[in-house]
Amino acid sequence: MAEFVWHAVSPLQHSFTPGRMGETADAAGVRMAEIRNFNLVQIFARRGQWSAVAKAAKAHFGVEAPTRPQAVSGKAGVLLWSGPDQLSALTARRGDEIRPLDALRDRFAGIASLSDQSDGRCLLRISGARARDMLAKVSSVDLDAAVFPVGAAAATAIDHTAANLWREADAADGSPVFKLLVFSSFADSLWDTLVDAAAEYGIEVESPAGL
Repeated sequence: MAEFVWHAVSPLQHSFTPGRMGETADAAGVRMAEIRNFNLVQIFARRGQWSAVAKAAKAHFGVEAPTRPQAVSGKAGVLLWSGPDQLSALTARRGDEIRPLDALRDRFAGIASLSDQSDGRCLLRISGARARDMLAKVSSVDLDAAVFPVGAAAATAIDHTAANLWREADAADGSPVFKLLVFSSFADSLWDTLVDAAAEYGIEVESPAGL
């Protein structure tokens, strides 16, 4: 019997090229990078079990499970609100670890359904002084700091593509940092849209990074 070996590849392998793009006269106003080597597990509370799921999530990740559009960072990863009684758990992938579902199955047994979405999503990091201006071209979410502070999240659409968008702690230079999670099958097209939207501000495409 023939043996098959699966190698996970980036959905942006043909589009992602680190370096400077767009306007080059001044410092880049937008920085973009793909985040690789992550696990993503969706956690769906079973009927009437949300309290138990929230308790289990806190025990495992060390932070309160969000009950509204929010991203909460803990030592074990990020918990992202993805709907009523639903969470997405985003964690760093390590080469010698067990499968992500195995790490959570016992903790949520009987109270939640789990779905491994790790290879079905593409994760982008967008930052820089003009990041908000760029995202305003492609998203209807109000990203002003007064209404979209650090930790805020939204399930939205970008160029008719479903996406999860949230804000992380500001960069060292004080500029905002956003994470964007999209279906892998749409990532290549969406990347081109984002590059076009950011071109006038100058773009620094950074090397792929870990979570």
